[in-house]
Amino acid sequence: MRTFAIAASVAALALALDLGLAGSASADPIIIKFSHVVATDTPKGKASEKFKELAEKYTGGKVKIEVYPNSSLYKDKEELEALQLGSVQMLAPSNSKFGPLGIREFEVFDLPYILPDLKTLRKVTEGPLGLRLLKLLDTKGITGLAYWDNGFKQMSANKKLVTPADYQGVKFRIQSSRVLQAQFKTLGSLPQVMAFGEVYQALQTGVVDGQENTWSNIYTQKMHEVQKYITETNHGYIGYVVIVNKKFWDDLPADIRDQLSKAMKEATDFNNAQSQKENDDALAEIKKSGKSEIIKLTPEQDEAMRKAMEPVYKDAASRVGQPLIDEFLKESKSTTN
Repeated sequence: MRTFAIAASVAALALALDLGLAGSASADPIIIKFSHVVATDTPKGKASEKFKELAEKYTGGKVKIEVYPNSSLYKDKEELEALQLGSVQMLAPSNSKFGPLGIREFEVFDLPYILPDLKTLRKVTEGPLGLRLLKLLDTKGITGLAYWDNGFKQMSANKKLVTPADYQGVKFRIQSSRVLQAQFKTLGSLPQVMAFGEVYQALQTGVVDGQENTWSNIYTQKMHEVQKYITETNHGYIGYVVIVNKKFWDDLPADIRDQLSKAMKEATDFNNAQSQKENDDALAEIKKSGKSEIIKLTPEQDEAMRKAMEPVYKDAASRVGQPLIDEFLKESKSTTN
């Protein structure tokens, strides 16, 4: 009888331990590694932290977001492959990164002057056209969750850039994008693909003469300290697509996915509201530093730049497709009319 009681107690203890271990395992949070290449004090950096805060709150701690800013986990060239392999779950690469991946339609975002203002941009990214582009990522094992703004790009160099002729022979750092390559070749410049985290040193040492970026990126990466001139062109747009490994996303419980989607929607609104403010603040700080001279183009100079860039559209049409370019231009015209 005593033996049976001892055996029963041992069995009960073993069961309790099993349940405890199972409970502990089920309580382990789902880890999402979110890697990006910019500083924490940029719109994207702040929005990724906002997403972390909201995601952990809405899931009641069932999900833990680990944010890796400033290329601390993966650099530009490595991160997309890492996502596809499942080594990292979430990224927010710029639109330019998807062309080399084989989704060439995203190159349309790189066309100079195609998105004249934020109102047009919103019509594209928040409408059926933007959704259709996100769906194209499915074929690469990627789910597109949201579009995050960075802002409009300016040109910088150690010489004044006022007319198209001024760009002749200037070595420009670019992202890996056929459109951006064509843009600078059209101007007679020498484009050089380079990871974002390497740009400051390349400018400092003269490996490249200039670059194009938003005010917030120029300021937070201290590029204005190694560039004598910045021309306010607003010629192009830098935006990001927040993406997640498709298999990882699809395998999440439906309620967790819904909570993360809610967090992403709010983080996106936060990012896009911050973006313009951050760029305005960065421009003010760059002016205050006095380290770069800010050049504003006259309407005639601006028009000359636009005209010089027209061949880029023809070059891109063979890859992006003229119908898609026309859709973007139609959205632009309907906004301005």
